[in-house]
Amino acid sequence: MEILPADLQLYLETHCDIEPEALKKINRDTYLKILKPHMLSGHYQGRLLSMLSKMMAPSRILEVGTFTGYATICLAEGLTETGFIDTIEINAELEELLNQHFKSTNVEKKIRLHIGPAAQIIAGFDGPPLDLVFIDADKKNNLLYFALVLEKVRPGGLIIIDNVLWKGKVYGDAQDTDTKLIRELNDSIAANPQVEKLILPVRDGLLLIRKK
Repeated sequence: MEILPADLQLYLETHCDIEPEALKKINRDTYLKILKPHMLSGHYQGRLLSMLSKMMAPSRILEVGTFTGYATICLAEGLTETGFIDTIEINAELEELLNQHFKSTNVEKKIRLHIGPAAQIIAGFDGPPLDLVFIDADKKNNLLYFALVLEKVRPGGLIIIDNVLWKGKVYGDAQDTDTKLIRELNDSIAANPQVEKLILPVRDGLLLIRKK
């Protein structure tokens, strides 16, 4: 199921940089082999993530929710020469596929894959502050992940959270649990004086958060 109308998606994709060949293959493999392939960032959002990463020129990135590695690779494109991205995936069954996908790119050596519960793994991170964080995992824990990473991000660092428009349900009348949780996330961050924030209506909504 596509989030945007097909004609709009095609227009956007034909008016940004082309999708790299390795990512085209990962896109196809995801739709052929994986349940809920629409969770993939895809061509247009992937180019946005790549551009944001290149603008930040990060040395250290954290991704919460790897899925099939598409966004991971896009984010890694902006890393400094010695930079790296830590990416966390709860589903151990994806590990072999992820390693295959990473090996098909020129950023494989900059990616460190962690399999397990994200909250536990994040809590154990130390070292230099994070420059960029992308959160695209289980939505019920978004606020927890945000709180955990905020203290580890440098001032001026960027946090990006995906799916914050929830197919438009957050600004409608829906009262299901997931929608309520995403509203709570958006409202909490909107009221947080530690950060600057802006929702971009890209695909299912990207919340950009800059730590002051």
